[in-house]
Amino acid sequence: MLPPFELHQPDDVRTASALVDRYGDAATFYAGGTELLLIMKEGLAAYRHLIDLKTISGLSQITYDEDAGWLSIGGTATHYALERHPVIRRHVPIVAEVERGVANLRVRSVGTIGGNLCFAEPHADPGTLFLTFDAEIDLASHEETRAVPIGQFFAGAFETARRPHEVLTCIRVRPWGPHTRGAYMKFGMHERPTLGVALALTLDAGRRGIEDVRVAVGCVGPAPVRVGDAEAMLTGRALSEIGPHLDAAARVAGDAADAVDDLHGSAEYKREMIKVFVRRAFHAAAARFS
Repeated sequence: MLPPFELHQPDDVRTASALVDRYGDAATFYAGGTELLLIMKEGLAAYRHLIDLKTISGLSQITYDEDAGWLSIGGTATHYALERHPVIRRHVPIVAEVERGVANLRVRSVGTIGGNLCFAEPHADPGTLFLTFDAEIDLASHEETRAVPIGQFFAGAFETARRPHEVLTCIRVRPWGPHTRGAYMKFGMHERPTLGVALALTLDAGRRGIEDVRVAVGCVGPAPVRVGDAEAMLTGRALSEIGPHLDAAARVAGDAADAVDDLHGSAEYKREMIKVFVRRAFHAAAARFS
């Protein structure tokens, strides 16, 4: 049963931030509530004041700036909106693809992308994918506005670089170029995945050589990570001769992913599965050039 609380519905980010500062540890932001209300109901957290971000105009907008080349996703945009929005489908279709597999329809309909990233639940898909875009997170308060690279945003399980009074206003993504394809592969027996691997592959104009690779692994440890050593082992290679290099990179990714033992499997098991799914993700991305 939920404990009693007061719901505040501010009109702007500055007011929302100031309310959290005023009430301190007794207050937190509320967006979709799919995670927050559950932990409150279970008695794992207690807040007497919830600051509703859904009442702030413009915070759920999804836009693309042609001049800057940035796609902006508002923090209170729902997973379902990302799955269906024409701007997402046109410029970053893999985001729509991944969002379609998040949890279930009820969660996607009310859960927000900002809430998902800020809650930093280890077994979540979007953060891993956004690492391959080098996304930026915009955080705002009544004091300042700042941008945090997503690689610096996740600090651990349920921990981020966001300060308690800061609102995640936007995720900014630069869509991949015409010579890049991507894939996101995940495995799990339940709604929360046991592992997730995101990979972006850039080929040269002749589609024979690898110009760039981005590999991110999530859901296996405290936070999603980019695996730079694995990326370096693949970049600059001929696509026709990638086999042994891909096997080696997959092993490096498995060892570097900071896998931990939990109810979803042992660390050893996860490391072995990462090796399999890195190879699968690479071949899935390469197949999209056909």
